[in-house]
Parts: sequence; C-alpha cells; structure tokens
Amino acid sequence: MMETVEQLVSFQHIHVQLNGGAPWGFTLKGGLEHGEPLIITKIEEGGKAAQCKKLRVGDELVNINGSALYGSRQEALILIKGSYRVLKIVVRRNQWL
Repeated sequence: MMETVEQLVSFQHIHVQLNGGAPWGFTLKGGLEHGEPLIITKIEEGGKAAQCKKLRVGDELVNINGSALYGSRQEALILIKGSYRVLKIVVRRNQWL
C-alpha cells in the first residue's frame, strides 16, 4: 500500500512572545495576495526573534496577538505594527515524520 504524503507530515504549533517593541527581527513573505502561506523568510541575527530561539525560517505565521490570520500579508503587517510592547505570535511548523 502506498503511503500518502499527508501521513508523513504533522504540524507543530509554537507559541512565541516577543517583548520590548519593534523592530521584532523577522521578515515575512507570501500571503493570500500571492497565493502562498505567510512564511518567515528571515530572522535578523541578534534581533528579538533570534533571541527567543523558538522561531525558524520556514515557519508559517497563523496567529498574531490572539487574532487568527487568514493568510493576508497586509492584515498581518497591520497587526504587527499595532503591537506596542508585546508581540504574541503562533507559528505552524511542518514536522516530517
């Protein structure tokens, strides 16, 4: 019997809180506008995202400050810009089994 790809991938959700205000130290790419998931493409060395040691390039952003994202990059940027001292995000990471 052939195993499907779906059976080989599981998702891990990682909750991250970054403190101290912008810049948060990561770059996003993709979004509904481009027909792609919202992915972290860069983590600035020494930045807040790097210091938390939880985020990785390739993580998909699914929630910002308790608001579920529907994939729009514009929406994500507005929510991130609206974060004054604290940014709480949830990312989804593929776990290859």
